[in-house]
Amino acid sequence: MNKEQQLSDNSNPSQGLGLIFLIGFMGSGKTTLGRKLAAKIGVEFIDLDHKLEQQVELSIAEYFTLFGEGPFRKLESEVLKKTIYPDNAIISTGGGLPFFFDNMEWMKTHGKTVYIKLSPKTLADRLESGKEERPLLQEKHGDALITFIEQKLAERESFYSRADIIADGLSLTAEKLEQILEIKAT
Repeated sequence: MNKEQQLSDNSNPSQGLGLIFLIGFMGSGKTTLGRKLAAKIGVEFIDLDHKLEQQVELSIAEYFTLFGEGPFRKLESEVLKKTIYPDNAIISTGGGLPFFFDNMEWMKTHGKTVYIKLSPKTLADRLESGKEERPLLQEKHGDALITFIEQKLAERESFYSRADIIADGLSLTAEKLEQILEIKAT
């Protein structure tokens, strides 16, 4: 088995699902896949971006505009670490969250991490229509968008690649993710 097919050595699916943190670049499908998988196996789904928006009563784009990236990243880390999680849950994270502070290590200590990996071109195609909701992408189109994604992925890949599981996001479904995680419906 390769890293994409097996859990880390210290995990045991029979002891319960635990926390599964879905990481990856914006547009990789973390929220969509997480929501579908959680419904399929009967556990809670938590979208950390949504929790952050509820806490500050602003959209992420509005918060970014008002306060900038630094304060946003600090708040994002606080939401990750201060959320009270159930014993078993699928958690979607913001695309940059693993890259800041000690967030990646924190997630690995408290659960399993799954990196949903996609090519820059595929990500650009997915993100082209929803850029108004994504502050880092505004005013970027076509080749400029792909170049931006390539640069960000180059910066973040060393963090993303620390995930317990790396999954090819191109053909990933909730069913395939369930198989990769070797979990059973509850």
